[in-house]
Amino acid sequence: MASEILRYTAFAAEPGGGNPAGIVLDAGGMSDAEMLATAQHVGYPETAFVVGGSPDRPRVRYFSPAAEVPFCGHATVATGVALAERHGTGDRVFDTPAGEIATHTSTGPDGRVLLAMTSVEPWTGAVAPEHLERLFAVTGLGPDDIADGFPVLEAFAGNRHPVLVLADPELFHQFRFDPRTLAELKADAGWAGTVTVLHRTGPLEYEARNLFPAGRISEDPATGSAAASTGAYLRAVGAVRGGDRVVIRQGRHVGRPSVLLVDVPAAGGVTVTGGATAI
Repeated sequence: MASEILRYTAFAAEPGGGNPAGIVLDAGGMSDAEMLATAQHVGYPETAFVVGGSPDRPRVRYFSPAAEVPFCGHATVATGVALAERHGTGDRVFDTPAGEIATHTSTGPDGRVLLAMTSVEPWTGAVAPEHLERLFAVTGLGPDDIADGFPVLEAFAGNRHPVLVLADPELFHQFRFDPRTLAELKADAGWAGTVTVLHRTGPLEYEARNLFPAGRISEDPATGSAAASTGAYLRAVGAVRGGDRVVIRQGRHVGRPSVLLVDVPAAGGVTVTGGATAI
């Protein structure tokens, strides 16, 4: 555990916003137990560990304070920006437990490094009835709270996320949940990612709450894998057309405003774009 731990925040909409991630660029000699202990020490939603490969094709694993997760979008953005600052911008491929993630870094007009990452092939499917019943129970939501034309589905673009779109903005802002009960449901359902709850604020704009009970964390400030899964979900239900860009705002409920830009092609992987800065 002597490796240097970098700390970056990704997708920030303003100073103090975004989702923090730990990064270890030289984790090749670390054991699983050491990576988990490091993630617990850092205390962020996820920490990324570069365990091999090269600067242009890093092999990366991701750990929350509770367990390893197959993929983490905001930690990928943070790691990609850290690599670009050290080795230059351009194209990179991340080899992750969820599959290959193609990324492209560039320098924006303000000098910040931006990263666009394209997800693995996404899919959507029904949520098991027993899991949906438990999800409604733990959140206090019900079928009548779901917006018309937005059925509850499970969406995958690196992690599995149940996606709920609520009709009532007040309910979206005010609903509560028990983190321990939700963590038990996530484990039983195999939802390594967040539970994604959305409210539509414009034709191609949404506000998101991503429920993620892990250690001291209950809600995630910005979730790249959920944003990609949301793009896949919106395509599946016909809420977007190929080539649309969706703006997702997240993190207001935990005091870390974030913005994620989601480009949805007619088919294939969904691209999520954002920046990251060192903390």
